[in-house]
Amino acid sequence: MGFIIFEFLIYFIVEKSVIIIVSFLHLLKFLLIIIPLLLAVAFLTLAERKVLAAMQLRKGPNNVGYLGLLQPLADGIKLILKELILPTSSNKILLLLSPLTVFFLSLFAWTFIPLGQNKVLVDSELGMLYIFAISSLSVYGIIMAGWSSNSRYAFLGALRSAAQMISYEVSIGLTLIAILICVGSANLTEIVLFQEHIFFIIPFFPLALIFLISILAETNRPPFDLPEAEGELVAGYNVEFSSVGFAMFFIGEYANIILMSTMFVIFFMGGWLLKFNIESYEAGLFLIWKLNLIIYVFLWIRASFPRFRYDQLMFLGWKVLLPFSLAFTIFTSLVLLITRGLPN
Repeated sequence: MGFIIFEFLIYFIVEKSVIIIVSFLHLLKFLLIIIPLLLAVAFLTLAERKVLAAMQLRKGPNNVGYLGLLQPLADGIKLILKELILPTSSNKILLLLSPLTVFFLSLFAWTFIPLGQNKVLVDSELGMLYIFAISSLSVYGIIMAGWSSNSRYAFLGALRSAAQMISYEVSIGLTLIAILICVGSANLTEIVLFQEHIFFIIPFFPLALIFLISILAETNRPPFDLPEAEGELVAGYNVEFSSVGFAMFFIGEYANIILMSTMFVIFFMGGWLLKFNIESYEAGLFLIWKLNLIIYVFLWIRASFPRFRYDQLMFLGWKVLLPFSLAFTIFTSLVLLITRGLPN
């Protein structure tokens, strides 16, 4: 009897040790993705200010560190040291939870993003659906922020942001359905490998354009930055936030820019694939160059286009992009059906 108990204890200890080791390895892999992402977010703010300054013929940040490279660190320290103000009549719990929700949701989606062949934390058949669901959940954090602030301006900004994100998520979903029909899988790695001979941006250029416009609206970027229209809403849903809370909203927004740009590269530009025989390390660098190109388009559009009116924003989403993406998806299905090219 004692031997059986001893054997059971050994088995229990070994099993728990294996679970702890596996969990630790997954956490380590997650940190290896998140830490570079946070650094990329920090220096994306500097890159944006530098690009806008170059387009407007001025210098931009250049005093903090060599060529202004320490400016993101100075901005982060400034935000952390600011006083955390909680409005008296606000819902304190939801007010504190809302920036955390937006922040962590912007990080969790990266668990399914493949950065190369067999370089993904979770390689699932539902990767596309998971990312789409996570990006949709961020609406709840924005609604919580606007409602818990007990401010009319913040709540109006939250409503506008929620309506805008939901409107353009429909067009994004229809665009992804067309790709899903062609590939026959929602696995992001398989979507990339399917583009070995031709990138989807060539046959699906109209859908790529719709996807680009939709992710601009999804991330509340100019010319669709209606939730943060300073002249109308006093900065929108985050007007009552300061210090770390505002910083988390800020990081979440820029992390979503990088995430959506990465999704564009994966869905339409072949991810890490290149049309030449290159080493995997160089392929990873080529993925970064593609990503930088799309992010630069984000910044270029901000410097070039004025803000839309809200009625124009809704008209574009529901009466232009939605019917066109639906028609193109149906057309793609008919072509595949006629040519017997539908996946099994």
